[in-house]
Amino acid sequence: MEGKEIGRVFNFFEKIGVAAIELNGNVKLGDTLRFVGGESDFTQVVDSMQVEGKNVEHAKKGDRIGIKLAEKICRGAKVYRVERLI
Repeated sequence: MEGKEIGRVFNFFEKIGVAAIELNGNVKLGDTLRFVGGESDFTQVVDSMQVEGKNVEHAKKGDRIGIKLAEKICRGAKVYRVERLI
């Protein structure tokens, strides 16, 4: 599975299942992200995200975003945008 690293998880809020991610690339709604760290390696489509508590459709390098995840992830995990093969 090919992908470009777009950020790292700097916190995970287990009670609400939200990962806080610092971006070094761009991300938008509908992108498929791959989370790799610790014992975790899974993909998830971005169906909502927040920047500073506000819902956004896209985020850019340098933004800190929150994304609700279906699985747990550890701090420091790498986040990749999965490229779609046509």
